[in-house]
Amino acid sequence: MSQVTKRALENSLKHLLLKKPLNKITIGDITEDCGINRMTFYYHFKDIYDLVEWVCLEDAKKALDQKKTHDTWQQGLLQIFYAVRENKPFILNVYHCIDRGQAERYLKPLTDQLLMGVVEEEAQGHHVRQSDKEFIARIYSYCFVGLMLDWVKDGMHEDPKDLVDKLALVIQDDFSMALSRFEF
Repeated sequence: MSQVTKRALENSLKHLLLKKPLNKITIGDITEDCGINRMTFYYHFKDIYDLVEWVCLEDAKKALDQKKTHDTWQQGLLQIFYAVRENKPFILNVYHCIDRGQAERYLKPLTDQLLMGVVEEEAQGHHVRQSDKEFIARIYSYCFVGLMLDWVKDGMHEDPKDLVDKLALVIQDDFSMALSRFEF
């Protein structure tokens, strides 16, 4: 029942974001639209931004489904771009109501999850400290998040496939090279 309630809150939030900006939506608006009481909202989320973060993470999990390997990272990133574009009104509304740091906090766990899978796979056969693998994943994550936020800021006009293909050209085989430089 908990997931059903969370999904209902998500749907209400997305519905309301089509009508007004995030910073004008109250918990009362969401619970009224959803048909639940305020305490039920607070049982699941501490505030609206907590709900927004959960929605972003859930959408990304669906987008990344089994795309966390070296051979599929491009598809995983592309799926994140498509999921963002599919939720364009939601994303643009949220983007314009929060600061860049908060947007980065929403996106970083998604890209970190994608990239750690790639780095762990590529690290097979390399003797690399876990902290160094995390550092490598974090560097790529900053690149991915920056690319995504710039794309959102610019109105999501550029084709996601073109962006991901260009990025792949820039970093092709860099995971393995980076890991070999950190070997001990």
